[in-house]
Amino acid sequence: MSLFIDTLRGKRGPRPPVWLMRQAGRYLPEYRALREKSSMLEMVMTPELACEVTLQPLRRFPLDAAIIFADILTPLIGMGSRLEFKKGEGPVIENPVRSAADVAKLRLPAPAENVQYTLDAIRLVVGELGEKTPLIGFSGAPFTLSCYLIEGQSPGDLERTKAMMVADPAAWHALQEKLVTLCVEYLVAQAEAGCRSLQVFDSWLGHLGPREYERFVEPYLVKVFHEVRKRADVPVVFFATGVTGLFPQLARLDAHAFGVDWRVSLPQALRLLGREVPLQGNLDPQILAGPWEYVERAAREVLAEGASVPAHVFNLGHGVLPHTPPENVQRLVDLVHRRSA
Repeated sequence: MSLFIDTLRGKRGPRPPVWLMRQAGRYLPEYRALREKSSMLEMVMTPELACEVTLQPLRRFPLDAAIIFADILTPLIGMGSRLEFKKGEGPVIENPVRSAADVAKLRLPAPAENVQYTLDAIRLVVGELGEKTPLIGFSGAPFTLSCYLIEGQSPGDLERTKAMMVADPAAWHALQEKLVTLCVEYLVAQAEAGCRSLQVFDSWLGHLGPREYERFVEPYLVKVFHEVRKRADVPVVFFATGVTGLFPQLARLDAHAFGVDWRVSLPQALRLLGREVPLQGNLDPQILAGPWEYVERAAREVLAEGASVPAHVFNLGHGVLPHTPPENVQRLVDLVHRRSA
């Protein structure tokens, strides 16, 4: 096993493992060089390019895990969504889902038909990494995928999404059932292709209150974790931002570990979850982009908090920002590696 995998399974090692969400991305000049030649979709859908981008940060920094270069929205293409990444706008779905008839049209192709390019990229990366460094696979959660499908772009205030939940609950629940199947099959396929850990991202969940979460989201998120745990023998992490008020409900998920954003301390998150469970996080990514003196102070505070929870994977509270100096990432990783439990 590895320090990272052991930690997710609750075993505290000599130091916390470290990896960073969006560790492969625009803050690296080698990534920007590739991005100038290829679109986002071309990079994700070309296994050799996705493999190269995945490995770029591992060549620079002694990270304890890699995460496959992909996007949570690309599996929606196989369902029939016309997805584009538009400059200055981000992801745009040109045929959003707005009715029960639209839900009925969504297909559910097998992963080998839908996302073979990502599965091939996973195999390439695993071949390069060997046994030393585990690879993380991931999926968007049904709720967050729903937000993009219904809004047609970065969701904002979720006006249309919440309207469907309450005005057409039958269409909403039918959509969730399809997306549960999509997520489960995609995650299991990634594990079968060689990923040794999985992460479920629910980026927009923080826009819901506890009652709406329990009524419209929880049954499906519970099902995702139950099915993946049953079919894939790898640790599974749940991560969402702005969900401090939902932690008591989220604790019911059958997750091996929980990612924590920077809005709550690690000990407070553990108390709210009410479970002895490994935590991942939670340095503010904006701080990582700032002066090193403050980065170091904040990172040491996160490490101190992490020492008080059952097990801790050092990470950010969200993804690395594009204006982050690579030398800050190098110094941060070195700092965590020097830390003894």
